[in-house]
Amino acid sequence: MTLSIAVENAAGTVLASTEAAERATLVYRGNYAPGDRIRFTVPEPGYYQVRADDTIDETLVYLTGTGFAFTVPFGAAAVPYNPKAFTGNLHLASLRAATADEVAATRNLALNPLDQHDEADVWPHAHANAETRNEPVFYARNVIDGVTANTLHGEWPFATWGNDNRADAEITVEFGRPVDLDEIVLVTRADFPHDNWWTQVDVSFSDGTVKTVHMEKSDQPHRFAVEAKGVTWVKVGNLVKSDDPSPWAALVQLEAYGRNA
Repeated sequence: MTLSIAVENAAGTVLASTEAAERATLVYRGNYAPGDRIRFTVPEPGYYQVRADDTIDETLVYLTGTGFAFTVPFGAAAVPYNPKAFTGNLHLASLRAATADEVAATRNLALNPLDQHDEADVWPHAHANAETRNEPVFYARNVIDGVTANTLHGEWPFATWGNDNRADAEITVEFGRPVDLDEIVLVTRADFPHDNWWTQVDVSFSDGTVKTVHMEKSDQPHRFAVEAKGVTWVKVGNLVKSDDPSPWAALVQLEAYGRNA
């Protein structure tokens, strides 16, 4: 079994790399530039613990291929990340196979701070049919990054999914494999009075189940018990706002608690 991590530039030139049988750790001494990528390579599909930067927690992801490249964010793409992330000239990345206990544990199966807008084969993955002004700070991926600050908007740590004020907006989190869920938690943005809020939404699952849930004006998590077995995705849609005059309502986090099926 060989695990490898490499930093490569936009032209594909390898700037630094390492490989290991059990745990790969790469210390990169250099400044990232636009177009740089951190490439993680694994011997087979499965569950892996991945760290792309020392400011981002090690993350358990499910890979359906033999690796992926994380594009180092710059400009608007960097706004949803900690301002200290990927900066300076000393960086840490790591890669290892997840343990059996980690794979079997009950946890938030939607969590993936390494999710990228257009990345395939790395799960979970969030996507939506509407994102406010197509700005990264309002991308769907922000609802699974694990950051729950919700009293402002437009900058880290207040990145959200913004639905562009569309009545038909919906957001989906795909798990990439069947999972059993028993709780959904929605953290909505509470930048009042700038924000409105949803009084109800539909939470639907890949098995055809739909649960209409009710919410109130709050900066606290909204928790809902569910019984979803062997599902591969969860979707939030049919968003009904209150009669508050503000047109804006947004989702900060979508958490899905359960175990791998």
